Amino acid sequence: MKTAATKTSFPKSQIEIVLLEGTHDAGTTQLLGEGFSVKTHKGALEGDALINEIKRAHIVGIRSKTQLTREVLSHCERLLSIGCFCAGTNQVDLEAAALQGIAVFNSPFSNTRSVAELTIAEIIALHRKLTKRSHALHQGKWEKSASGSHEVRGKTLGIIGYGHIGSQISILAEALGMKVQFYDVLSKLPLGNAQASKSLEELLANSDVITIHVPDTQTTQSMIGPDQIKQMKMGSYLLNNARGSIVDLNALRSAIESGHLAGAAVDVFPEEPAKSGESFSSPLQGLDNVILTPHVGGSTIEAQKAISLDIATKITRFMNLGTTTGAVNVPEVDLPEQIQSTSDTRSHRILNFHHNVPGVLNKIHEAAADLNINISGQYLRTNEFIGYIVLDTDPSNAAELSQRVAAIDESIRTRILW
Repeated sequence: MKTAATKTSFPKSQIEIVLLEGTHDAGTTQLLGEGFSVKTHKGALEGDALINEIKRAHIVGIRSKTQLTREVLSHCERLLSIGCFCAGTNQVDLEAAALQGIAVFNSPFSNTRSVAELTIAEIIALHRKLTKRSHALHQGKWEKSASGSHEVRGKTLGIIGYGHIGSQISILAEALGMKVQFYDVLSKLPLGNAQASKSLEELLANSDVITIHVPDTQTTQSMIGPDQIKQMKMGSYLLNNARGSIVDLNALRSAIESGHLAGAAVDVFPEEPAKSGESFSSPLQGLDNVILTPHVGGSTIEAQKAISLDIATKITRFMNLGTTTGAVNVPEVDLPEQIQSTSDTRSHRILNFHHNVPGVLNKIHEAAADLNINISGQYLRTNEFIGYIVLDTDPSNAAELSQRVAAIDESIRTRILW
């Protein structure tokens, strides 16, 4: 008897995967090794070019530039899953995907070390004015001076958002001799000697450096504006390696020009070019002791490889087993390979996404009973809008049961796995 991991009812070679934006080869190799048909593109696509490329795909992999809107997804009737080869999912209409029974996966933790290391490097570079000194030498100017240069040891680092990235930065900063305080809307256990601030205002007023590591939500958009920057210490620094919507860049420029802030480092912007080589403009250009980087916080070879393998693994488990662990828009169900049936014939597995309303489970059970099919295993999870049920049945007419389940008014998508 073959396991679910080695064979599904739909030939893997006919499962079409399209990977855009130059995702790391490690994930591609893993998916090819599973027997899937994989096509890759180096850049992002948009408009009709995007739709034409992915409209027949079963799986689509993207990074941060490709926009999978409700309109785009409406053309993708075969699409079963989307892999976001990055931490964020703002580029995907998650609700529209869920309502089509499309599971969306991301990799929120694989690049945390890379972002943490960049942040620490920028903190040191700003205190030593390294970019300004380097730029002067490139222009042939020898500016050997200690003026404005400081050690980070003994300085207070304020971290807004004490999640996976913020907490790693906390540990690294303490190793450099910095004092660490943080502010988070959720109660978090301090690591090392870090201390929680009672409010954002307290954090801003007491920190020599502020670094931001929060998601893009309605509550975080424009959370650092003129009023918040005024509350920061004179001569302090601001770093944003999180999301471009968080900081008012015009207010930040004014604070640096006035001397209220000594410098800044920004890796994310409200509007970013779609691909490398395109023109870019920002209110922060041309300022001394301001480090601008093109959204490369998580862009290390190590991080991209880890992300690629993480997403490839999640996609493979979803396609082979029906597992949705790690999905951001549908209920998470972790599944065994299969339930051993009472006979020597292999059992069946049916997957169903449906609207989460009362009575759906009863209708599914009635369909199985009408066909005299024994359900040997059942897994169900729901969120506010969507239900996801996985049925393992004894050997039977699974195709007819699948059709009955799909015909239920509340059903969104039904698939026989094996």
